[in-house]
Amino acid sequence: MKIAVFSTRNYDQQFLEQFNTGHELTFFTQSLSLQNIPLTQGFDALCLFVNDNADAQVLAKLEENGIKLILLRCAGFNNIDLFAAAETGIKVLRVPAYSPQAVAEHAMAMILTLNRKTHKAHNRTREGNFSLEGLMGFNLHSAKVALIGTGNIGKAFYNILVGFGCQIMAYDPYPDKELTAKGLQYGTLEQVISGADIVSLHCPLLEDNHHMINTTTLQLFKKGAMLINTSRGGLINTPEVIAALKSGQLGYLGIDVYEQESKLFFADHSSEIMTDELIARLISFPNVLITSHQGFFTREAMEQIAQTTYANVDAFASGSALDNEVRE
Repeated sequence: MKIAVFSTRNYDQQFLEQFNTGHELTFFTQSLSLQNIPLTQGFDALCLFVNDNADAQVLAKLEENGIKLILLRCAGFNNIDLFAAAETGIKVLRVPAYSPQAVAEHAMAMILTLNRKTHKAHNRTREGNFSLEGLMGFNLHSAKVALIGTGNIGKAFYNILVGFGCQIMAYDPYPDKELTAKGLQYGTLEQVISGADIVSLHCPLLEDNHHMINTTTLQLFKKGAMLINTSRGGLINTPEVIAALKSGQLGYLGIDVYEQESKLFFADHSSEIMTDELIARLISFPNVLITSHQGFFTREAMEQIAQTTYANVDAFASGSALDNEVRE
């Protein structure tokens, strides 16, 4: 099949070329949008990432251009209008799991960095400052952790937390039987986050959990607690999180995702003026750690993404069962 790959970076091209099963690829650095729809002419399928836009307007134009298939090289699909895709007959396939340990390990790296302030210590010692003032952290052993979402990534993160000796309680509309058998206790969102030292988000972004972390839920956190988001930016209400940081209700914030990240992430803006006032405000806090959607970014994950993407396109081309199809 002829496949247009959008939002391409060097690493995407490297792994997609390495594991190609015989398809014709054309790479575009641009993210898919209504403005660059003409780029999709002459292709059978598109390969998209998290910040590509496939809303109803875009999908209608893609149908006109003869696009039959959208291959998501990610697990999330909140950037796709699935109802519109079904109306146009365009199939949407995703990569439901790719090294969940990668994201889980990144979440723990953010916790350890924020808690023990190793990034600040590193900068100090490089300047000859060996003082410990302002570097005090807290023991993760026995800390209460609210685990929000226990899918593949949440389960991987649970196992890490167990190794640190944390007290874990989880919220998920669909409790995992394997984790329940191991002794994990589930509760309502309110029960789980109440009094938590750390709240870590590991769930997809859906209509009913948009801005699930807001002024109301933040008030249930233990004062000075830590919030980690390696899932989707829209899970948190950024202005209200900033207000909680300013008041001290929220003591630490680690985010690998941001609701407006499509205009920022995966590109170098170091020579530009930062016009996004929210991200600029977050960067100014000493107790905030931001990474640019790199939680997935390990060699093993990139290999799995490429292999599953080609398994998806090969299944479509051969008329086989579409195990990874996403439907409304």
